[in-house]
Amino acid sequence: MNVFGIGLPELAVIAAIGLLVFGPKRLPELGKTLGRTLKGFQSASTEFEQEFRKAITTVDATVSAAQMADTTVADANLPAEAPAAAGGESTDTLADQAPD
Repeated sequence: MNVFGIGLPELAVIAAIGLLVFGPKRLPELGKTLGRTLKGFQSASTEFEQEFRKAITTVDATVSAAQMADTTVADANLPAEAPAAAGGESTDTLADQAPD
């Protein structure tokens, strides 16, 4: 068991010092308070992570939609290609047909 880089012997020493400093009556009360505090940090951390993931998803969706819109606008602004002449007719202009 290794919590925050502290093994079981170190935790036992810390608990013994806490028992000597705070006494047997206050130690359970301090343990409950510490547990509630850690649970509060854990729930706040989980909530922050969920909000962060939601924000990333929203930004990704917005960027994706903007890229799709830019692509559609760019495709719409491209000049249309001239259709091929039917039946082998020439598509030369009058200037091209002028005699030399």
